[in-house]
Amino acid sequence: MEFTASQVAELLNGKIEGNSESTVNQLAKIEEGVTNSLTFLSNEAYVDYVYETDASICIIDNSFKLTKPTKPTLTLIWVDNARMCFVKVLEMYQQYKSNKTGIDPSAKISDKATLGSNVYVGPNATVLAGAVIGDNSKIYGNAYIGEQVKIGTNTIIQPGAIVQDDCEIGNDCKIYSGVIIGGDGFGFAPNSENNYQKVVHIGNVIIENHAEIGANTTIDRGTLGSTRICKGAKLDNLIQIAHNVEVGENTVMAAQTGIAGSTKIGKNCMIGGQVGIIGHISIADGVKIAAQSGIGASIKEENSIWQGSPAIPIGEYKRSYVLFKNLTNLKARIDNLQKVVSPKSN
Repeated sequence: MEFTASQVAELLNGKIEGNSESTVNQLAKIEEGVTNSLTFLSNEAYVDYVYETDASICIIDNSFKLTKPTKPTLTLIWVDNARMCFVKVLEMYQQYKSNKTGIDPSAKISDKATLGSNVYVGPNATVLAGAVIGDNSKIYGNAYIGEQVKIGTNTIIQPGAIVQDDCEIGNDCKIYSGVIIGGDGFGFAPNSENNYQKVVHIGNVIIENHAEIGANTTIDRGTLGSTRICKGAKLDNLIQIAHNVEVGENTVMAAQTGIAGSTKIGKNCMIGGQVGIIGHISIADGVKIAAQSGIGASIKEENSIWQGSPAIPIGEYKRSYVLFKNLTNLKARIDNLQKVVSPKSN
């Protein structure tokens, strides 16, 4: 892959300062730029690097005022939002790298599966009977697609991901390595012999369009009905989603969060890392939950912010924290007061 400065500027609607024919074939951080690399500058903390970098092209924010010349080997492309423009370049770069089609000879595909046009199925991937793979989707090596699975268009299933029987994934989704979609939920019922009887889960998982599921995340199928990840939701790595949970549209969730069964998360929520949420509750739209919080009851107030375990509104938490960190001093003061008020008798 090789691009000229003029091609990059045209893509980003930017203004070139320097050599319009300068070429790049790799991307780099500005402090690590080398010849033929493309970098960007959007943070004032890194502005000194623009004078020193060996990169060939730098996407730079129009808000910057440079105070001295850059190296003559550096071509600048001035844009309104350098960070978002670089994101656009990253997307183009990723599309170029992942532009694979065809069926690897080692892939195992049922003759009862349906594959759309320009589909890629990688080495040792498995696609079982009744599965439907949409146009331009990519199933990478060692991935497993179960019976009757439906996958939309332009969706990527990375190496080693597992999509169990009857599950559905929409268009433009990304399922990262190690993900398991549609495993049995953690359901057991005590029997008369004081043992636990397995509860069979016969539902499925539905992942709507434009969702992303991070590496090694697990999403359990519904006991009955569906576990649902709604349109535009983004889940980080190492998240546990239990049976019949619903994650609302455009909700984002950081790593190591766990959500117990049948809980409903609203739209546009932000959930920090290592949050624990009990089952059978609901979280209102727009709620933000700080990392390592524990949610033990429904949150009904939209756009509220919660922290702590058990979690409380963040204003209350901050006021309480002033006391938390001074408990040792407060105890010492109380002990001293007790000595003054109730001195030991001789």
